[in-house]
Amino acid sequence: VGCDRSKNLVDICGEKNFQAFVCDALSVPIRSGSCDACISIAVIHHFSTAERRLATIRELARLLRPGGTALIYVWAMEQEYKNQKSKYLKEKNGSKDKAEEISTGVAQRPLSDQMPDSSSQDSACPDQLLNDSKDEGCDEKPVADSRLPVHTNRTSFHSQDLLVPWHLKGGTKMKGESADTVLFPAGSKESQELSPVFHRYYHVFCEGELEAACRSLDCVRVQKSYYDQGNWCVVLEKL
Repeated sequence: VGCDRSKNLVDICGEKNFQAFVCDALSVPIRSGSCDACISIAVIHHFSTAERRLATIRELARLLRPGGTALIYVWAMEQEYKNQKSKYLKEKNGSKDKAEEISTGVAQRPLSDQMPDSSSQDSACPDQLLNDSKDEGCDEKPVADSRLPVHTNRTSFHSQDLLVPWHLKGGTKMKGESADTVLFPAGSKESQELSPVFHRYYHVFCEGELEAACRSLDCVRVQKSYYDQGNWCVVLEKL
């Protein structure tokens, strides 16, 4: 059984005869202790506070039976790890297009006023903390009236909290297409013909951050923690 915040994506599952329903990751309408296994792929990095991210992990653990396992993937701050670039950085379409020189401006939106949290179909892409917290490790500190940087597609991340621009193909949505279905580099010919551009909130995780959040819950134990193509990943077991 699958669930997603996007009705359009859930409808696609239904058309393919898969079981899926719309729900919020903070409140999944499934009985406690009823799942042998759960997966959360590219969801938790859309929640805008450490408390909400932890609550999402706690909700995932609630669904598991004792001995059940969960797999969590979130985007990594480190898109170059052990001297290897992630697929996200490599997929720069071969050329150093001006298309890549996109909106490195700053969104005039306080953290408290972000896009609704949502699940998505992402593959690895991340960035590190706001203008006044330079890249000095990954201490999460609240910043009053902070501005979120807008990420440049297919580049390394410089902020943990940021907005990623998504350009919708065509000007109109096709059936079952969500606002983040198709991504064009801003400045490209295609993107100039498109409207609108959506900005989605991401919190990208530093090494050890996801694992530390999981270890703070006494109802689970971390079986495994690893890096995979620009993502930090954890396998949990319900105690």
